[in-house]
Amino acid sequence: MAGTFTTRMINITTGSTETLHDLTNACSAFLREAAHGRNGLLNIFTLHATSGLAIIETGAGSDDDLLAALRDILPADDRWQDRHGSPGHGRAHMLPALVPPHATLPVVDGELELGTSQSVVLVNTDRDSPERQVRLSFLS
Repeated sequence: MAGTFTTRMINITTGSTETLHDLTNACSAFLREAAHGRNGLLNIFTLHATSGLAIIETGAGSDDDLLAALRDILPADDRWQDRHGSPGHGRAHMLPALVPPHATLPVVDGELELGTSQSVVLVNTDRDSPERQVRLSFLS
């Protein structure tokens, strides 16, 4: 039986602050329409040089801890060569080297296979770009 491929772009408004945006519900909704109970893979990709995707626990402090760790590793100061945008903007261009712009997750019986307390999040440290696009693709 030949495999199928379904893809969709979603738009996310992140605002003008550093943020994690939970994509788990959007991923599950997409799979309800695309997977039809099948097994396969969900690929998630953010089309930006200044954002990434992570699989973490949210709501218990880990989301704030991740942003704090990124502030420590990538401070918003004038050390960065890329100086367009707001002060420290160049740090946002380093983010995808640490938090990749893609994730591929298993889909079992049409459901996203995540562990207890795991969520799919868009990580955005770019305060100059409040609109993000994320491509969801299901392959079975």
